[in-house]
Amino acid sequence: MRDILSGRDEQVEAAADVIAAAAPDILLVTGFDYDLDGVALAAFADRLSDRGVDYPHAFAIRPNTGWQSGVDLNGDGKLGGPGDAQGYGRFAGENGMAILSLLPIENGAALDYSTFLWRDLPEGLIAGAALSDDAQAVQRLSTTGHWSVPVILSDGSHLTLLAWYATPPVFDGSEDRNGRRNHDETAFWLRLLDGDLPFEAPSGPFVLLGDANLDPVDGDGRAEALSALLTDPRIQDVRPGSDGARAAAAQQAGVNESQSGEAATDTADWPDDRGPGNLRVDYVLPSAGLKVLDAGVWWPEPGDPALAPVEAASRHRLVWVEVEFP
Repeated sequence: MRDILSGRDEQVEAAADVIAAAAPDILLVTGFDYDLDGVALAAFADRLSDRGVDYPHAFAIRPNTGWQSGVDLNGDGKLGGPGDAQGYGRFAGENGMAILSLLPIENGAALDYSTFLWRDLPEGLIAGAALSDDAQAVQRLSTTGHWSVPVILSDGSHLTLLAWYATPPVFDGSEDRNGRRNHDETAFWLRLLDGDLPFEAPSGPFVLLGDANLDPVDGDGRAEALSALLTDPRIQDVRPGSDGARAAAAQQAGVNESQSGEAATDTADWPDDRGPGNLRVDYVLPSAGLKVLDAGVWWPEPGDPALAPVEAASRHRLVWVEVEFP
């Protein structure tokens, strides 16, 4: 779920309705503005509590969006614009991400990889991104953030949440800067699991979750890293789906002939006639040792009254996976 901004009350209320209906134990929200004291997140948690869903534990740290780099990253000859921030943002903290949890979060053991420089990623694609030497020296890989957040289970063991929110692979030029960065933001997890980064990989069960802003089959972007991640034996891609996504695709039949992926697994609803169409861009990927009981995308079919708040909340749909812990 994403695109929740505190200024749009109708959208916020609709998002709260959707989350309360799904009632996940752990929730990652992307597109949520960050503030230092967590006022917006606490207020949103209160709205969920009013609907009978309580999240006593929360995690949110400053994202790269809106964090000024001090360098002319976009090459327009000016400093301080949204394109000169580490991640595009008109103000510090715009479109960040946050975790709400029924289970305790071990905040002190959380790791923030978001300051990792793009140029330091092994086999990264920064070389062709047309960034100046000064820009390459400061440009972070994460558009929003890459986090490792441990959650404490009932038996005292831990489940690690590996969360990220990548840039869209569009809105650039022939250098494909955003497409390259989007690819590498996903490739980061492969390098982490391979032990090729100056960070320890999670030693126990984990769940990779977030908005990759990329479909493995349809739409724009470089899908190689995402495809490798989805087929990695250390990860389970159980391909959550919905009848609503399938029905939405059927309604648009003949409008966007470029779509070839499995429509039921789509998680975002962009216009077919003036956009990329419905795509699978949001992911919940348990590690291989976890037992998955069920999974899906919260996308009701046309005619279902539950569809109205889903469409009002966001163009993205809530992806859920039910896991049994050892």
